[in-house]
Amino acid sequence: MPRVGLTTDRLVEAAAELADEVGFDNVSISALARRFGVKDASLYSHVRNLRELRTRLALLVGGEMIDRIAVAVVGLAGKDALVAFAGAYREYALRHPGRYAATQIQIDQGIDRELAAESPAPRRTAEITYGMLRAYDLDEPDLTDAVRLLRSTFHGYCTLEAAGGFGAPRDVQRSWDKAIDALHMALTHWPRETDTGGADS
Repeated sequence: MPRVGLTTDRLVEAAAELADEVGFDNVSISALARRFGVKDASLYSHVRNLRELRTRLALLVGGEMIDRIAVAVVGLAGKDALVAFAGAYREYALRHPGRYAATQIQIDQGIDRELAAESPAPRRTAEITYGMLRAYDLDEPDLTDAVRLLRSTFHGYCTLEAAGGFGAPRDVQRSWDKAIDALHMALTHWPRETDTGGADS
């Protein structure tokens, strides 16, 4: 592919495609340069280093993922919203394993924080997630604890499922449905605290 028309956005989109093809850990400046038919040095006018590329990739696909979740949950509340949210999350994680892996990186200080501040994805993710949980009437710090429970459950299940980690004959979908039922019950009967504090996930 010629270098004409190569932009930062196109580079990051190509990185997302590459992540699904070969795995997030195999996304590199050299691999992308080969994809575009240019030398590695040509890409450094668009990203400073591999870390910036991966941060931009994480923000891009995080936006993709939450947009799909937002469509799934629109107009829903309570358990219906939880089921839709979880289902859209799982579908994205299983259909786009390389992209999904990018969403799990830690956004650190410096350039990462600057890029995150410019992207609507983190804010939109928080808004959609907390909006889905509104029906459960949770306040801080319970809200943060609930978000962490959901994230760890969704991520753990999807990671094991993608790796073929469920060997029992029980249908994987039915186990997923039971897990979401259990999460709904946990959220409905949450052991509340009276302390207040900041939220993160």
